[in-house]
Amino acid sequence: MMFLVNFKDAILQDSRFYNKKRISEISPKHSNVLKPGFAFEMSKMVGSQMKSYVVWFSGFMFHLFLLSESTVRRENITKSNSRPVQLQILDDQVVVDNGLAKFTFSNPGGMITGINYNGIENILEQGNVENNRGYWDVVWSKLEDPGDITDKLRGTNLTVVVQNEDQVELSFTKTWIPTLPLNDTTLPLNIDKRYIVLRGVPGFYSYATFERLKGWRNMVLYQGRIVFKLQEKLFRYMALSDDRQRVMPTPEDRERGTPLAYPEAVLWKNPSSGKPISEVDDKYQYSTEDKDNRVHGWISSNPATGFWMITPSNEFRVAGPVKQDLTSHVGPTTLSMFFSTHYAGKSLGLEFEDGEPWKKVFGPVFIYLNSGLNKANTTSLWQDAKEQMLIETESWPYNFLHSGDYFLANKRGTLSGTLLVRDRILIPANFANVGLGLPGAAGSWQTENKGYQFWTQTDDKGSFLIKNVLPGTYNLYAWVPGFIGDYVYEKIVTITPGSNIKLNNVVYTPPRNGPILWEIGIPDRTAAEFFIPAPLPTLENKLLSKLPKEGFRQYGLWDRYTDLHPTEDLTFTIGVSSYQKDWFYFQATRRLATKTYVPTTWKILFDLKQVATTKNYTLQLALASASEAELQVRINDGEAKLPHFTTGLIGNDNAIARHGIHGLYHLYSVNFLGSLLQSGKNIIFLTQSRGGSPFNGFMYDYIRLEQPPSTN
Repeated sequence: MMFLVNFKDAILQDSRFYNKKRISEISPKHSNVLKPGFAFEMSKMVGSQMKSYVVWFSGFMFHLFLLSESTVRRENITKSNSRPVQLQILDDQVVVDNGLAKFTFSNPGGMITGINYNGIENILEQGNVENNRGYWDVVWSKLEDPGDITDKLRGTNLTVVVQNEDQVELSFTKTWIPTLPLNDTTLPLNIDKRYIVLRGVPGFYSYATFERLKGWRNMVLYQGRIVFKLQEKLFRYMALSDDRQRVMPTPEDRERGTPLAYPEAVLWKNPSSGKPISEVDDKYQYSTEDKDNRVHGWISSNPATGFWMITPSNEFRVAGPVKQDLTSHVGPTTLSMFFSTHYAGKSLGLEFEDGEPWKKVFGPVFIYLNSGLNKANTTSLWQDAKEQMLIETESWPYNFLHSGDYFLANKRGTLSGTLLVRDRILIPANFANVGLGLPGAAGSWQTENKGYQFWTQTDDKGSFLIKNVLPGTYNLYAWVPGFIGDYVYEKIVTITPGSNIKLNNVVYTPPRNGPILWEIGIPDRTAAEFFIPAPLPTLENKLLSKLPKEGFRQYGLWDRYTDLHPTEDLTFTIGVSSYQKDWFYFQATRRLATKTYVPTTWKILFDLKQVATTKNYTLQLALASASEAELQVRINDGEAKLPHFTTGLIGNDNAIARHGIHGLYHLYSVNFLGSLLQSGKNIIFLTQSRGGSPFNGFMYDYIRLEQPPSTN
């Protein structure tokens, strides 16, 4: 007997003939998801087995009845009873209709101008011009002229790649002309935007190929994304995760509000809602790490309708799994960000020198639509969207795309192995982050932006499996929670189509020069474990106030440092102070009465019984973020003209202003002679020497002092 436990898996089995899945391939985590739509082979049921299936089937049908009365409405769709996909090409638009939804694209621009679904004539905001409803865009500049240029990638030619009863794939292309004058502002890329509508699937897929040919002019790409702007009157409820959900302010609420320190942040008030509301709204409060950014979107309560952005793979995103980026925000707006400088700075700009060729496929992403009965609530639609995300993720890489630049599963390879850590003893690297990226130095993956990256986590024994890797040459990178530093495998890894490479045990030896005298924090590449203050009551986001672990996303915390340390900077005493309560989560500048911001110096006090004056001690400084800052270290002499160590001016990740808990990771091993220390009391002075802005500063990940190694 074959039984498909999920309606959408039924589509995969019956309607999406191009992506058949055996029941054994369906993840166990879907086993409790029961929806209408199933297939079975009655001829294989005999004897007592048949009786057990009858009992089971009766209970199953009762469960379906409950679902049909109270949850998401799901049509029982198979290839045989769903409508064929229909394509209509007009002079200025293209319409694709699969019976569940109708999608309208501008011709030949390839903008998404209309989505008709669940009785809503157009889910997208009709008050916007047609090129401002659903679109791809990039922000770029010329190397010699750094001014930002926004291009919405308007196509100039339409090609119907596939047209049959089960699928339509459209290609909207634009081709750059190399002979254009140097002062021309046309984006120097070839663009191929694609849209796919499938039979029996409520939504569509979109992906694009960006290409530079050899000999083309220089340029920098700062941001690339796909954007949807929904009907303001319908879509008020936003969902990013199980706990980050809320009714959002409207654009009018923001317009009536008070601008704050930068344009994205507004203190909005809406007394027309029945009671006065005063909250901060800032789209960066809803940022998410890419590894967690798989599904987000909006819900309309009447009619009950969900609009969801599903990103089934991160392979085409940049800078690794913990790169942070925007999701959904007031508009109502939904994004899939493919690359940006957010939480990293211009080091993540894709800079191309004269003549440098490049090609990359971004996506596909899946724009998923669902709807509910009158009794349906936001939880039902959200849960359904999460289930769809799991199905899309398990279906990756898709095999229904018709671009020669997208690699199908049989053209990809696999890498497996076991990662160990040698830190005095050899232990498994439990739940470490392991990935393949373009060759480079240890840690270079976090600023790599032109290639593909493939990441996974090890299990509790350190074993890892990286699947569906594109052919190419890579380095194997890793970092391990609980240990400082970055790992890179000493050999180049070459993936070929169908390859299955198995590495012997690979061993990471984290930086360490001697036994630990003391430590502050947890080496996890974030500042999450340190003290995060509550916002001022007048500047809170009430959703975040209900989520203690999201407190760092509140607005204005840079000024809370001065509120809590009005006259003296932070002093931390080893053995007495608690990093959870006494170590502010970033080293901020100090706000003066004149509203200027000046540098700060923090002190670490500690005692030593004895000192090896002729030997080296090591101060390990792991930074989770740096924003236009300089860290200077002085030992037992806070007035020394020259510091014993300085980072120089580093960092442009802006994580303080953008409500992050980390940006780019930095590790410094500061060696100094024991003659700088003394028996008894000692002080390490940490100075953030750059002032002028509330956003200058560091987030510490972890600090420790190591004594000289034993000579025994």
